[in-house]
Amino acid sequence: MSVIRNKFIALAAAVVVSMPAMADEVQVAVAANFTAPMQAIAAQFQKDTGHTAKLSFGSTGKFFAQIQNGAPFEVFLAADSKTPAKLDAEKATVPGSRFTYAKGTVVLWSKDDKLVDPKGEILKTGNAAHLAIANPKTAPYGAAGVQTMEKLGVTDKWKDKLVQGENIAQTYQFVATGNAPLGFVALSQVFKDGRITSGSAWIVPEKFHDPILQDAVLLKKGKDNPAATALLKYLKGDKAHAIIKSYGYGL
Repeated sequence: MSVIRNKFIALAAAVVVSMPAMADEVQVAVAANFTAPMQAIAAQFQKDTGHTAKLSFGSTGKFFAQIQNGAPFEVFLAADSKTPAKLDAEKATVPGSRFTYAKGTVVLWSKDDKLVDPKGEILKTGNAAHLAIANPKTAPYGAAGVQTMEKLGVTDKWKDKLVQGENIAQTYQFVATGNAPLGFVALSQVFKDGRITSGSAWIVPEKFHDPILQDAVLLKKGKDNPAATALLKYLKGDKAHAIIKSYGYGL
């Protein structure tokens, strides 16, 4: 009887050892351009750690205002480096937690296979009824689009044809639904595993706009949440990096 009892205790102990630590939940504000890769990362993160990342997607500028006004976010993945730096300066973050998790690329894209040429010459000809762009005041990818047009000297050609999205996700929808024949979107929205997934595109060279360095930061509300610190650590790991690169981001 004692042998059976000892085996049962040993089995129970093995089960306890194999169980993951108590799972927690983390509230994450994510820049809209990073929607697809972050959904994939969150799923793998939960599988590997047991923690759940509750994701909210939107424009970096709007998240900044919400965080200032007490929104319950614990981790912030911005579309730039300036906004998290502002939160650092306002002491709304955990000091030393900020880092660049991805380097973004902007692309001129159309769902029409033949509309956008490989050199983006359509921007110079103005041969389209509308051009979609994210709000440059709140969305870094929108600001990159504006800088690109200014660099090419075509701003006046398009100023009466612009269709402005609240964020890069809405901007993509304008083009994907045909409400705008082309637009500046994030490469990650139309790229997977080394190729443009549909339509035609010009990948805008970085020389036409400021670098899009996307920073992540631990907010003060997440200071004591193990899932928040675990997620930021996970973003620096090989599995997350593989997903990030597969969507066309640099590291």
